[in-house]
Amino acid sequence: MDLRWHHFALWAAFIGGMLALPQFVSSGTLRTIIFANYLAIFAISWDILSGRTGYISFGHPFLIGIGAYTTAILTKRFDIAVEYAIPSAVLMTMVGGLILFLPALRIKGSYFALVTLAFMELIYQLVQVIRPDLTGGTRGMSGIPTLTLGARDGFYLSFSLMAAIALSMWLLMRTRLGTALSAIGMNEESVRGSGLSTTRLKLFAFLTGAFVAGLGGAFYVHYLGSIAPRALFDINFLFTILVAALIGGLSTVIGPMLGAFFLTFLLEYLRPYLPGAERYFIYGGIALLLYMYEPKGILHLFSRGLDRWRERVSS
Repeated sequence: MDLRWHHFALWAAFIGGMLALPQFVSSGTLRTIIFANYLAIFAISWDILSGRTGYISFGHPFLIGIGAYTTAILTKRFDIAVEYAIPSAVLMTMVGGLILFLPALRIKGSYFALVTLAFMELIYQLVQVIRPDLTGGTRGMSGIPTLTLGARDGFYLSFSLMAAIALSMWLLMRTRLGTALSAIGMNEESVRGSGLSTTRLKLFAFLTGAFVAGLGGAFYVHYLGSIAPRALFDINFLFTILVAALIGGLSTVIGPMLGAFFLTFLLEYLRPYLPGAERYFIYGGIALLLYMYEPKGILHLFSRGLDRWRERVSS
């Protein structure tokens, strides 16, 4: 594990700076950051599952939705305490991740992407027609117990969750296990030829991604206090998660975080000028140009800029 003191210093500076942020920004800005925090969690979870292994999933809201709907039903319909509902939701999401993993044993590439997209469409239809008295049907559910009051509390909870997940995944991916997962995405046959079980590695990646997605989905619904299938399984939601990971920098953990914050604030900036879905075309075009200019993402742009600054300082 290649860890240096300045890595932890940067993490400490980032966390400390973010925790002090509520003292200097408005409640509206804090609410925008809250959504960025949750998008970062979803992008990190997608990157673990798809960015590392190369098995591109178009059905990630399938996993997020399992976590969100499970805890919403348990707390709203059965009056189960949140501290029990959220772990149950995460467990159910990991079961969903296992179901998602099974097709990967036989198929890959575009076929796997289509199968995962079918899973998302399947659960979208199921929550509307099966037991609408539990799921709320097409209208969804409201009045779900919330965990925080006000923008400041919501910020501290969402950021703490995001930072804990990001730091844990960053440490994990710097181990030999993380290296092996990335190697699968580059050349799965070579990994198999080295004597490692690619099946076990993929299973670990899928379950870890599902764990993070379920945890984020469960806390997200308890922040919103409501849930609706049309919003959760919307193609724009999926598109935003994928683009956040892609333009931030795949297989980096930090990259999806940067991408999530960039997209969230870009969408918020465009809202006064394009209040409807049209702004997705604008930010999609910007994201596409950025990705074409620098396929390795925003993180690589920062790294190149830092290297140039070091060269100027040393010269």
